[in-house]
Amino acid sequence: MAEEIVAGSADFPLKRSREEEENGVYAASTVSVETDTGKAADGVSAVIPGWFSEISPMWPGEAHSLKIEKILFQGKSDYQDVMVFQSSTYGKVLVLDGVIQLTERDECAYQEMITHLPLCSIPNPTKVLVIGGGDGGVLREVARYSSIEQIDICEIDKMVVDVSKQFFPAVAVGYEDPRVTLHVGDGVAFLKAVPAGTYDAVIVDSSDPIGPAQELFEKPFFQTVANALRPGGVVCTQAESIWLHMHIIEDIVANCRQIFKGSVNYAWTTVPTYPSGVIGFMLCSTEGPAVDFKHPVNPIDANDSQKSRPLKFYNSEIHTAAFCLPSFAKKVIDAKAN
Repeated sequence: MAEEIVAGSADFPLKRSREEEENGVYAASTVSVETDTGKAADGVSAVIPGWFSEISPMWPGEAHSLKIEKILFQGKSDYQDVMVFQSSTYGKVLVLDGVIQLTERDECAYQEMITHLPLCSIPNPTKVLVIGGGDGGVLREVARYSSIEQIDICEIDKMVVDVSKQFFPAVAVGYEDPRVTLHVGDGVAFLKAVPAGTYDAVIVDSSDPIGPAQELFEKPFFQTVANALRPGGVVCTQAESIWLHMHIIEDIVANCRQIFKGSVNYAWTTVPTYPSGVIGFMLCSTEGPAVDFKHPVNPIDANDSQKSRPLKFYNSEIHTAAFCLPSFAKKVIDAKAN
């Protein structure tokens, strides 16, 4: 499906050194736009010869850069720009619309936490839905649970699935599990068609709340998720950075406390290649059997069905620690509980 990209942009040509040409390091046209000053335009991540810099109004005034060894894939789907490059220090990197989605080196810190924080908090889950997560990493982690009988994933962009299978086989391995059914389409529409009380857990692996993912951060979506969960069912959704997005987190917490009548908690993890180096999760349960997210009842590290793929990041201790918030974030989030 995909082929290695070794051509630069005709629209935005950049002078390349002989060394860069020999090493296959080129500028990616779909995410490289420069102003007259030579700086990347606001909201557009930049690829200059040899480096990728992630720039966005979601994290103004800062950028994280990775050195590029080679751009492996570059394409445009019906929904977004898709790029894969080989970095010098973090392995292969998946980029959507100029924003890093995962790297081979640190993807475990995100995939394992967004999956095991909810699934270790309920006994014997059997039906799980993943919204987004087209790279397959969450599927890989969900598949560790022998009690699970049905794993549905709804991903809007088939190109993300195909590119991940080609360039990130250790992540996309989750698609090989026979319990997995892929639904290519809009996650909100899929959820609306689901009978009430279908799932034990819903995991929302979304990108930032701009573009097609905006709807996944709004109150009607959370209500739809709640309807799809059984009594005492759980949802875990990507919930941004406490260093950058407390205003967004405030809104998410407020909405969830109105909708979910069980537990509502915020947790976080460290992912070096995400803006600010941390990312958070909103964990909620519906009314029914009590769920204590802070104290796992279904420890995956003690009963892992995938012994050939040991956990790299998650363990029971870090599970509990993930809910310990710094004072500035705790103050804001606790205020929404009242």
